[in-house]
Amino acid sequence: MVEPRASSSTGSSDLWNEDLAPTSAAQRTWRWYHFAALWVGMVMCIPAYTLAASLIESGMSWNQAVLTVFLGNLIVLVPMLLIGHAGAKYGIPYAVLARASFGTSGAKLPALLRALVACGWYGIQTWFGGMMIYTLAGVLIGHPLEGDKLPGLGINLAQFGCFLAFWAIQFYYVVHGIDAIRKLETYTAPVKIIICFVLLYWALDKAGAISGGMGPILDQPSAFVEGGKKAGQFSAVFWPSLTAMVGFWATLALNIPDFTRFAKSQQDQIVGQAIGLPAPMGLLAALAVFVTSATVVIYGKAIWDPVDLASRMSGAAVLIALIVLLIDTVSVNLAANLVGPAYDFSALAPKAISYKTGGYITASLAILMMPWKILESTQGYIFTWLIGYSALLGPVAGILIVDYYLLRKTRLDVAQLYQERGAYSYAGGWNWAAVAAFVLGVLPNVPGFLNAAFPAAFPEVADIFKQVYTYAWFIGLGIAALVYRLAMAGKVNEQGLALKRA
Repeated sequence: MVEPRASSSTGSSDLWNEDLAPTSAAQRTWRWYHFAALWVGMVMCIPAYTLAASLIESGMSWNQAVLTVFLGNLIVLVPMLLIGHAGAKYGIPYAVLARASFGTSGAKLPALLRALVACGWYGIQTWFGGMMIYTLAGVLIGHPLEGDKLPGLGINLAQFGCFLAFWAIQFYYVVHGIDAIRKLETYTAPVKIIICFVLLYWALDKAGAISGGMGPILDQPSAFVEGGKKAGQFSAVFWPSLTAMVGFWATLALNIPDFTRFAKSQQDQIVGQAIGLPAPMGLLAALAVFVTSATVVIYGKAIWDPVDLASRMSGAAVLIALIVLLIDTVSVNLAANLVGPAYDFSALAPKAISYKTGGYITASLAILMMPWKILESTQGYIFTWLIGYSALLGPVAGILIVDYYLLRKTRLDVAQLYQERGAYSYAGGWNWAAVAAFVLGVLPNVPGFLNAAFPAAFPEVADIFKQVYTYAWFIGLGIAALVYRLAMAGKVNEQGLALKRA
């Protein structure tokens, strides 16, 4: 049964506002198909489409790459469902759930961590969307847009204008809130599925694969087989790749309560997510492989970037393809990179920042962070970054799961989550056991991350740390979960409802 809705009379004004309060029965309108559509909408995105490329370039065969993508998403589905349970049961967002383990003030640490990186992703996806408008405009006028780079920005006026145009398109949904995002995802998900299969048919037909072969990429064997270029090295590539696949959605695994708090029932969020994540992600990877294999025949080289592929089409197909990609990027960016940080920023100062204001902050920081400059310095390390960030998110997930399931047996005193001196205030609002568990979960992965991201600056890292970093998300989650469980022994009553007072 859902706990009573907190109100301004029962919750501190420094911890409570209308957006952070538990959802009412009237607000719980999301059925399983809404969650399935949400995930299909997020899965069908440009970065997910190109994931298989990195795996094939590393030596995997197409079926090994697709299986790795599918397995990674099957793994991340587990914490997604476990952490999402609290949102569906109590109607609380991630930033409030984190108060149970980190403390009413300490929860701002994982909330801010999640929010700032999401702002970076929001800006990057907005830049991608702007580049689609830039490409589309060039196709329509018959030649690429050009111009001198603006001082201090490093991009030309047309690029900056297209970036701001796409930013403005998304701002409509920032203003109109999460229900507008739900409607967008629900309506666009079926269209995306249809377009993907239309793209597949077009590529195979152009390559003559419908009546002939499927293309060279599908014929390419694994480089890890005996006699191959990387014979016997499969595990050295598979494990970091699997960790990167987990890291791809690891941010959503934390803030999934921001969505499940609107679920009609627990079953709706479980069924919807189980249907919407692993299988569509694997199918998209397979689709990307098939289409790219066909482009080798059509254009003489592999084209993994769907924007590049769309710009090479002719006639109305170019316009249709780029418009679909624009819609796709809007829906993915809003769901994956706006909702979470909007709640997280609100949780930092509930009295001053609402969900909508948090959305304004996210959108504003996305411009100030100049994402095109972020890409210049990190694009070559995109999967290093994914693994590195998963090293931060894994420990948080481990702490949340142990606290909610092992210590509290899924029982929370919701009203106390909004009280400054309540059961979750710990020591001045901080649970130092959670902070220590988080730090200890991250530390073993730091040397490996520094070596992977900055090999010239950190060349002398022991092999053991490089190996540990390969399993960053798993190692971080396991260590933090164990440390937190041991540190909290005897500090929660038998019902897991409240801390014992010192």
